Amino acid sequence: MIEPTFVTWILVIFGAVTLLPLLGAQLVIILFPKGEKAKDILIGKGEDWRSKDHFRLAFGAAWADWIILMPLFVFGSIGVIIGQSWGYALWAAAGTISVYINLILWFTEKEYVYPSRGPLAYYTYYWGFFIIWGLVAIVYTVIRLIVL
Repeated sequence: MIEPTFVTWILVIFGAVTLLPLLGAQLVIILFPKGEKAKDILIGKGEDWRSKDHFRLAFGAAWADWIILMPLFVFGSIGVIIGQSWGYALWAAAGTISVYINLILWFTEKEYVYPSRGPLAYYTYYWGFFIIWGLVAIVYTVIRLIVL
């Protein structure tokens, strides 16, 4: 048993604040893929998909987030809260996915998202928080499992 610490709770809360709004936006595109609300949330109010590939990437990412990232984060968080090592393993997987996809999005989406959202929103919520949570979750997992 790995007792949760104050840092554990901070990561659970920060992860939830970061990931749950994304999952909400992703659910909108899954349920209403051609809707205006999906476009407004994901690419900016009044903007249009740049191409069919742009839409397909967003739609596929939404499904991947719900099928892979959400269960890893939710069950990982439950696991770390109840002090199980498997929770940390799931967190490390979720953190790795978060860092991986957001490094890709840095190159593929910055030129479009940055101008519509501005530097503060972009470098915090739209990009930065996912990188920060992912990296800290990975490092924290390694520390907690080694100190175990």
